Amino acid sequence: MLVKAIVDGAVIVAVQLGDLGVRVLGRPARAPLDIPMAPLSLLFGVGATFVTIFVLQMSQLVGARTLRNIVLGRYHRPRDEHRFFLFVDIVGSTALAERVGAAAVHRFLNTVFGLASDVIDDHDGEIYQYVGDEVVVTWPVCDGQRDARPIRCFLAIAAALAQAAPRLERDFGVAPRVRGALHAGAVVSGEVGKSKREIVFHGDVMNTTARLEQLTRDLDRAFLVSGEALARTGDRDGYLLEDLGARPVRGRAAPVLVYAVTPAARTA
Repeated sequence: MLVKAIVDGAVIVAVQLGDLGVRVLGRPARAPLDIPMAPLSLLFGVGATFVTIFVLQMSQLVGARTLRNIVLGRYHRPRDEHRFFLFVDIVGSTALAERVGAAAVHRFLNTVFGLASDVIDDHDGEIYQYVGDEVVVTWPVCDGQRDARPIRCFLAIAAALAQAAPRLERDFGVAPRVRGALHAGAVVSGEVGKSKREIVFHGDVMNTTARLEQLTRDLDRAFLVSGEALARTGDRDGYLLEDLGARPVRGRAAPVLVYAVTPAARTA
């Protein structure tokens, strides 16, 4: 961040002290000391550049929406919300770790998460957290229900990784696949912590989504969607549903209605 600020600040100094705007217009340049308020202008330009770079770096670190919500104090007090939660698990990283070590796995996951992140941004999702080889994505129900964004997001991530499979297999010796689960419901959202503050979500919906992701292994399905989540989505075009019935989920007294989702075959 400091290097970026120095480089950008040097450009500002060159432009202002060199009076480049006047030179471009073909007029005689003035000496730097003859420019009104030149020192104050330089100080402001360099300071504004540093602040801008700092904000951009922080937004990449914690997420633009999270940073905005913290600054605005939106979650200073707990809020009741209804949200979609999508758990996406990268298949193959554990075997890769045993074969090539932690450093290579880190590069592998960083590459895969980078591909997934672009897709998530395209579908207006918010990355809540990375947990090992898993990424958790969330949408407010009012945003996610349009065009069934959470469902289309998972299918698009799977398609992006399939397209990148030859390159990933060449670089890492494995072509990743994904398993996922989608659920929706009520959560309590708010800031926690003191020396390090973070916006977190608490509620049964989080635990249920995690259990559904584990259920993908038992049912041998790549993507499971709960009946509650499906009822809140809009557009049903472009994907197929397989009704798997009500399934018991650990931690819940009542079974959960579960659907397997696959992309619809494209017609020529």
